Amino acid sequence: MIEVQNIKKNYGPFQALKNISFQVDKGQIVGFLGPNGAGKTTTMRILTCFMPASSGRVTVAGYDVFKESREVRKHIGYLPENVPLYPEMTVTKYLRYMAKIRSVPRRNIKSHLDDAIEACGLTERRHQIIGQLSRGFRQRVGLAQALIHAPDVLILDEPTSGLDPRQIVEIRELIKTLGKERTILFSTHILPEASMTCERLIVISRGEITGDVQLEGGRAVSNKSDTENVPVATLTLSLEIAGAPADDIFSVLTDIPDVIRVEQTGTHAGDTTKFHVHYTPTTDIRAEVAETVVGHGWRLLEMHTTEVSLEALFLSLTA
Repeated sequence: MIEVQNIKKNYGPFQALKNISFQVDKGQIVGFLGPNGAGKTTTMRILTCFMPASSGRVTVAGYDVFKESREVRKHIGYLPENVPLYPEMTVTKYLRYMAKIRSVPRRNIKSHLDDAIEACGLTERRHQIIGQLSRGFRQRVGLAQALIHAPDVLILDEPTSGLDPRQIVEIRELIKTLGKERTILFSTHILPEASMTCERLIVISRGEITGDVQLEGGRAVSNKSDTENVPVATLTLSLEIAGAPADDIFSVLTDIPDVIRVEQTGTHAGDTTKFHVHYTPTTDIRAEVAETVVGHGWRLLEMHTTEVSLEALFLSLTA
């Protein structure tokens, strides 16, 4: 549904986007992560035809954002970081006004309006003045205006920014519900939000894509390169082993299936060595490691598991 190819964006001498490329498939909920100033909002403004790129190509639902922007806008619902609301209007009047702007046929406005209000949980607030709503409900109105023309794709820029914990949970659940029928790309720098909502994270830093991370159960399992999916070591097995030279132990541990990387972290007196064995969360290698060590006649003095957090992975990708 979204395909970005070699996009660059220059603001005078400053290059905000440096030849970025990525793709979002139909039906995916993808988080677009990066520190402040990384290029998230600039990318989203290009995707939504708000501004042109300096070079490169972008298509949404098969339409080119530079050559066919009117068609692209029919397929995209956009929630900018600062929601464009009219505080003196009621929810219903505002959404009806937005439906007309989005060229929804007059005969379909009522059904589109009712669907958007119901989807965003605004039924009891539909006749209330927007300026009297809480920030959480104003975000819901912003989502409703993005949905009013029944788009295939939703682009959401920091949808939970400034909300309290309860409102964040409500918007998160709403995004997950909307994602059952639509493709969603939303930017955030709040990792727990992304891990609980998304199946994939695209990480941007200083205008460059630095990671394309696949999630399972909120854990990172792979980081996609241009040619393959590279496993991500999010679990570490700390070992202390005696009975053999460190190089021999290192070689055997490296050959165990599902092990990504082995590090020697220290050597004690005699023949005792400590290791960190990094592996993916899709398997549990503890039993096999223990059997391998004992099978070689070595002594396993210590073994415990620690998890590399998504925060640590994010920091490594944006360092």
